[in-house]
Amino acid sequence: CAPAAARAAQPVDLEALILAGNDEVVRDRRHFHQYPELSNRETQTSAYVARELGKLGIEVRTGVARTGVVGVLKGGMPGPVVALRADMDALPVVEEVDLPFRSTVRTTYDGKEVGIMHACGHDSHMAMLLGSARVLAAMREQLPGTVKFLFQPAEEGAPAGERPAGAEAMVAAGVMRDAPKPDVVFGLHVFPGWEVGKVAYRAGAMMASSDSLEITVDGKQTHGAYPWAGVDPIVAASQIVLGLQTVVSRQMEIRRAPVIVTIGKIEGGVRGNIIPDRVVMKGTLRALDEDMRAELHRRVERTAVTIADSSGASAEVRIGAENAYPVTRNDPALTAKMLPALERELGPGNVIEIEPVLGAEDFSFFANEVPGLFVFLGVRTPGSPAEDWAANHSPRFRLDEAALPIGVRTLTTLTLDYLSQAATAAVPADSR
Repeated sequence: CAPAAARAAQPVDLEALILAGNDEVVRDRRHFHQYPELSNRETQTSAYVARELGKLGIEVRTGVARTGVVGVLKGGMPGPVVALRADMDALPVVEEVDLPFRSTVRTTYDGKEVGIMHACGHDSHMAMLLGSARVLAAMREQLPGTVKFLFQPAEEGAPAGERPAGAEAMVAAGVMRDAPKPDVVFGLHVFPGWEVGKVAYRAGAMMASSDSLEITVDGKQTHGAYPWAGVDPIVAASQIVLGLQTVVSRQMEIRRAPVIVTIGKIEGGVRGNIIPDRVVMKGTLRALDEDMRAELHRRVERTAVTIADSSGASAEVRIGAENAYPVTRNDPALTAKMLPALERELGPGNVIEIEPVLGAEDFSFFANEVPGLFVFLGVRTPGSPAEDWAANHSPRFRLDEAALPIGVRTLTTLTLDYLSQAATAAVPADSR
């Protein structure tokens, strides 16, 4: 009987398998796009995913972290476990792209009627992972190991009162520790900043942590003509906004890694001649280093509380109440191990190293459990002007579907190469 590594290395026409399944990938993507669902509401989406995985003879578990789906594909030979992740939720955005499969779905979100759109490309993430599942299932007997497919809800953040959610909730549900326990995890995200055919990566910290920030400033209401009779929380809040900028510029050692403090919303008062009792501010904190993230939290709270106190007001600071994503970090050793396979499959110059991104991803929860690698997939038509392509989360976000088979190839290549390397390492040298 041939050693496992030798059997795993038998030639497979991967390109033919990917192309043969591309019509199904496009079909899946368009279905998901036309019928999007919001975070923790992905009931029809998860049912579709589970049904497609079941057709492949993949063991399926549903209802994970509310609406998540986990599929397990056991190969014909023993070996490690690779986890592959896709997110499923859409955004409360009214689509402005004229497509035959554009979304017209509407629902209620935060008390308002809204449209729903896959404005961040999660429809394509699911379709590509299903495509990879079909390819790998067709190679089942040659796989020296197991593949665990993670279809995750609520990457964009759960509704109020439904935390933990998303990847954090899936980890809490045991998907990274229960048998079969993953040894590594891979994921990708579409991005119009790069052309179709390009895959972008960075070893170490690739995407920032993200923590919601809410500061409530309480003063004492009075007539606008007699400010000395009260305590003005609007003035205190204004001073806090300015003071928080010195946290970044004067209190943090930013030569280590960037940090960001942003206030995006301020509410307070009802009339121009009344000084109110309360002002509420909301924002976001970002960091590319976990130690600096913790320090940023401490300094933001101290600065806000101290400034408020100096004016006779008081401030309550809540960090991470709505979302708290760790730094998304690509394991350096795993990244170096997988790069040759990506470069071989995608071609010279198509795998590019990038600077860190200050956006955030809850893939970080998975990658904190086992070594992980997360990459960006280019979806802009080659040669087209970058300014013609709207960014993720825009109502005009779109992608070139020529990127879909490249995403399938990326996920499949990472899986096969990792399993093959592990199988080869397991065979004694004198048996090779």
